[in-house]
Amino acid sequence: MEFRDLKAQYNKYKNAIDFAIQEVINNTNFIGGKEVNTLEQRLAEYVGVKHCISCANGTEAMTLLMMAWGIKEGDAVFVPDFTFFSTGEIVSFVGATPIFVDVDRDTFNIDTNKLEKAIIKVLNEDKLTPKVIIPVDLFGLPADHIEIEKIAKKYNLKVLEDAAQGFGGSINGKKACSFGDAATTSFFPAKPLGCYGDGGAIFTNDNQLAELLNSLKVHGKGDNKYDNVRIGVNSRLDSIQAAVLNVKLTAFIEHELEDVNRVYRLYTEKLEGIVKTPIIPKGYVSSFAQYTIKLNNKAERDALQAKLKEESIPSMIYYMKPMHKQGAFAEYKYDHNDFEVTNELCDTVLSLPMHPYLTQYDIDRICGIVLKSY
Repeated sequence: MEFRDLKAQYNKYKNAIDFAIQEVINNTNFIGGKEVNTLEQRLAEYVGVKHCISCANGTEAMTLLMMAWGIKEGDAVFVPDFTFFSTGEIVSFVGATPIFVDVDRDTFNIDTNKLEKAIIKVLNEDKLTPKVIIPVDLFGLPADHIEIEKIAKKYNLKVLEDAAQGFGGSINGKKACSFGDAATTSFFPAKPLGCYGDGGAIFTNDNQLAELLNSLKVHGKGDNKYDNVRIGVNSRLDSIQAAVLNVKLTAFIEHELEDVNRVYRLYTEKLEGIVKTPIIPKGYVSSFAQYTIKLNNKAERDALQAKLKEESIPSMIYYMKPMHKQGAFAEYKYDHNDFEVTNELCDTVLSLPMHPYLTQYDIDRICGIVLKSY
């Protein structure tokens, strides 16, 4: 059994994917070209924003925004404590200071009450200048962007929606990647919309920001790549990855988002009341990058994972270590007690196999092992 079955997806769309890749090879247009342009247009239309700027990966998508917004040493950027390392890494990479914030116990996303307290604390200390909030749409569920945008407006902060795991999710019909001043996503293979390598994208309605990002991602180009008007980077999505994504985007829109939510409902029907199953607030849709349950303690979690492994069923722990405990952030002094929920989650969460091609048989088998453990 696969944790996220990319083989099943490929087998279903093999002819279309192979044809799309071969077209790029035949045309020998490996960087840029119609595949990338088509993908950017389709993604922007799906999300409901003016601009989609593709790039090399999700981490560089966020880094490009830090560069475009001039985030630097002395600036504070607010990041959830329970997330993947790159969300904090890109802050330190440009010399700014990540301020980690505890998360909500039910949604795993940044706690908006604690976020505002963290902003006020930084303002009162008067050592750093608050600049950006980076809410993460963890495991496919959009963060509380409505409240976050109110807070950002109150304190004059920018919002970067990190939708690396969230593409396809929505709040009251408004799609992930359309919140904040700009949003980013990742096309890492295991993401809800993944390519066959690395890839990422930025979404915004800001015309000037889009123009700047398109310059920064190609060596700070002006009218062309040999007219360099600023210092930039080399961060482009290649044509083969775009070709693959164009096929997979069609599948995602036509059935994958619906199918992964069907899997979520089947899991939850069997496991609700036995373990703590994912909570999806009213009006929200998750794209379920992960289906993450909570156990009562670390011993229970580790025992269940061991039992699943005995039955050749893969599972993953996202995440074993909070951001504030990562060695790369050791220079910052954090109070462990400020992260009560994150500390608890790192000891109790377990992600089960989750993808649109999971069969009823597989779901029954997985749930059977969980049920036998209680």
